[in-house]
Amino acid sequence: MADKTQEVGGIHFPFPFPPYSIQKDFMAELYQVLEAGKIGIFESPTGTGKSLSLICGALSWLRDFEQKKQQEEVRCLLDPGAGPLPEGRDLRPEASSSCHASPTTSRPAGEPDWVTQFVQRKEERDLAERVKDEQIRRRKREERLQQTRHSAQLKYAARGRRQEEEETEALLRLSREMLAEGAGAEQLEQLEPGEEELVLAEYTSDEERRAASGVDEDEEDLEEEHVTKIYYCSRTHSQLAQFVQEVRKSPFGKEIRLVSLGSRQNLCVNEDVRSLGSVQLINDRCVEIQRSQHKSKSRAEEEKPKRRRQEARAACPFYNHEQMQLLRDEILVEVRDVEQLVALGKEARACPYYGSRLAIAAAQLVVLPYPMLLHVATRQAAGIRLQGQVVIIDEAHNLIDTITGIHSVEVTGSQLCQAHSQLLQYTERYRKRLKAKNLMYIKQILYLLEKFVAVLGGDIRQNPNTRSLSQTGTELKTINDFLFESQVDNINLFKVQRYCEKSKVSRKLCGFTERYGAVLPPPQQQSRLAGLQHFLQSLQPSTTEAPAAPLEEAEPGAVRAASPLMHIEGFLSALTTANQDGRVILSRQGSLSQSSLKFLLLNPAVHFAQVVKECRAVVIAGGTMQPVSDFREQLLACAGVEAERVVEFSCGHVIPPDNILPLVLCSGPTNQQLEFTYQKREVPAMMDEAGRILCNLCNVVPGGLVCFFPSYEYQHQVLAHWGKSGLLTRLAVRKKIFQEPKRAGQVEQVLAAYARCIECPGGVLPQSCARASGPGTGALLLAVVGGKMSEGINFSDDLGRCVVMVGMPYPSIRAPELQEKMAYLDQRLPGTPGQVPPGKALVENLCMKAVNQSVGRAIRHQRDFASIVLLDQRYARPPVLAKLPAWIRDRVEVKATFGAAFAALRKQAAKPLSSSPGPEMWFLTASSCAHSFTGRRWGPPDGGHIATCPGPCRA
Repeated sequence: MADKTQEVGGIHFPFPFPPYSIQKDFMAELYQVLEAGKIGIFESPTGTGKSLSLICGALSWLRDFEQKKQQEEVRCLLDPGAGPLPEGRDLRPEASSSCHASPTTSRPAGEPDWVTQFVQRKEERDLAERVKDEQIRRRKREERLQQTRHSAQLKYAARGRRQEEEETEALLRLSREMLAEGAGAEQLEQLEPGEEELVLAEYTSDEERRAASGVDEDEEDLEEEHVTKIYYCSRTHSQLAQFVQEVRKSPFGKEIRLVSLGSRQNLCVNEDVRSLGSVQLINDRCVEIQRSQHKSKSRAEEEKPKRRRQEARAACPFYNHEQMQLLRDEILVEVRDVEQLVALGKEARACPYYGSRLAIAAAQLVVLPYPMLLHVATRQAAGIRLQGQVVIIDEAHNLIDTITGIHSVEVTGSQLCQAHSQLLQYTERYRKRLKAKNLMYIKQILYLLEKFVAVLGGDIRQNPNTRSLSQTGTELKTINDFLFESQVDNINLFKVQRYCEKSKVSRKLCGFTERYGAVLPPPQQQSRLAGLQHFLQSLQPSTTEAPAAPLEEAEPGAVRAASPLMHIEGFLSALTTANQDGRVILSRQGSLSQSSLKFLLLNPAVHFAQVVKECRAVVIAGGTMQPVSDFREQLLACAGVEAERVVEFSCGHVIPPDNILPLVLCSGPTNQQLEFTYQKREVPAMMDEAGRILCNLCNVVPGGLVCFFPSYEYQHQVLAHWGKSGLLTRLAVRKKIFQEPKRAGQVEQVLAAYARCIECPGGVLPQSCARASGPGTGALLLAVVGGKMSEGINFSDDLGRCVVMVGMPYPSIRAPELQEKMAYLDQRLPGTPGQVPPGKALVENLCMKAVNQSVGRAIRHQRDFASIVLLDQRYARPPVLAKLPAWIRDRVEVKATFGAAFAALRKQAAKPLSSSPGPEMWFLTASSCAHSFTGRRWGPPDGGHIATCPGPCRA
């Protein structure tokens, strides 16, 4: 479809088709947030084109921003008194409206005029020179990318280099064979004095010498300025790939400079490194092989001062700067996702992990996963600079939990014991080679590990797998109290953390254990560590008992475990958090190996504060962001963001009002009041009433019906009761029953079988899906809130004509983590008179966020229709209703009796099936059940490799 330009409020938004009115409003509000440098919380229900609105709105602002900047640069050159800002710097309206403002700062009173004029002219000349330099760099970049776009340079260069490398390797192999044959036939002749000078020395080519020295000829490319850009992040790589596809199809798809970032595990093309399996091992091996070439240098050479860039040069065949620069340009001239980057890297014989990082500086749109942006160390390692840039965080309904999870660390007793044993053996073997400071810090780390084991009730000298603990249970402490009880408060953890970071001791230890196996105790300690040796060897069955056997001889395909010290370093780093912002949970479970220490982050704002402080603007977006009070209070206010800088935007849905029927059901068919509290939900009468409601719904709801339970345990309890009472058999007569599996690998099989039973013509099940007890129409899917089917799954059209929520899925307030979080919020956040305390509000918000995510699975496009049935009279309370999304809240009907609700559902179900979507919206229908509910391919339509349906749930 031809691109069309929409004008909203004097701003031109290119769009691939006529947008909905809510999309126009979304783009206009987003534009203003970016222009004013604010923090935006945007909510746009799934099916309303949120991704395309984000793309067109944000990139339209970036287009106008760059045009304004270039116009100011021209004015600055014509009038030296004008002052544009360098690329990547903040350019807010108040800073750019007065172009002719003097660039000079205030001068001391009484300074002679000629001095002031001289300094002012010098600053004007310097500013003009900087502007010229920026224009030159921009012109060079555009010329380089234009040349790459219209040439096959990368492909031909890669093909030629690959052919040359293959020929060279063949010649070297032949030469080695000749040398081996000659050496086996006869001994080398003794050379006469002076004859050694005639023998050719080892040859090193210019390319090899440049790669070894690490000096690049084109320093300008490596030091390229970061242009103003937009960082877009989401939760999963599949979501990022879908976003990249949307960008490619948008009006900006051909001109935008986009780069997709990922981890080494996703982007590495060196099969020897990829085969390691462990993320940490892949990272460390990648860095290690880059440094390996320097090991052959003489000590005198190593002691010479080196430039920092020389430290990490490659032995990896894909780490070639010439090829990576070509790859960088190729990345920037066409929109590609991570999988396409990997394919391009293999073809170009260049590393896509480092090539994509070289492209960050010139990119206009950077697509990356959550941890890469939200974790400061990862952000810095990737070369991401947030100063003056724009950040868009999509699918942000769980942003607070994500930040908390990234910075919360748990270590087990087994890991502590194994790290202590490995580090002790490493020290014994290399004691004479280690310097005094190394020994000092290693002893401190050993002491920390020993005390951490002791605080759990264990003994570092005994087998943690058989060591029973006298005291069990969970204990929660402040950071300072934990350090005091562990008797390590006299150790400077900041210095230990710095030592681990700079010395790479965990990487050295990992290499040591790879070479010599998991356990290599010195002879004098064999008796003392006999039990521990047996335990550690049992953890790594693939490791041979021979001390010198390298790990490379282990069974192919086995995933190698990284040194536990790498994980423990994260725990040590977490202990440097401010005392009030974190807690340590001591979990003692029978044996030491099952016990653990966990750091719990209570204040995620401390890690988000730097993002909002450095960025020009931050946009937090999602399909269901309600309730937004968590974002305002826990994240933004605690991060120091002023209330006037926060903008909220929530749009309605594109469906007609009568296409959705949200009902709050207060009683069942037998007038049993519905209140699934923890005390009442296990009452047989309550479970029977829920079963009767589902039976009635199955009679009138066509296609698919999805029912969510608060937990797996309660779901199993209800199904067992229904099996005994006969309700399960009555349900199975009406619809084929599917149950959400706990194992992730079975989810796609269940979803595929569920869709196949719904898409049958006329609603009659095929022989493979029908029950012997009688015919049925459609299917019933029993899912769990917070499970694998409550997020990211699209039950569009006949796949989800009705969504039922049994009870309110409150989290367990008995969990020590939640109790501590509630107490922390009650203490830190100001309470409002007449409002519930912040801690209790947290529990309610967690519940309603889970509800909103689950019920939002049904409506996926403009012509879709569905019913939402909330089985609990507590949903009728105004504070609870207020936390539903606006497009649901405005249409909710509270039904005190089941008869009135059933009549409304019957009327809703009378709509024609398989409604067709608008031509502009792509989505999945029941007839496309051969594809996944998230857009990935499942298998052929005939179900060639789809496993047999697990069958209906039985008692």
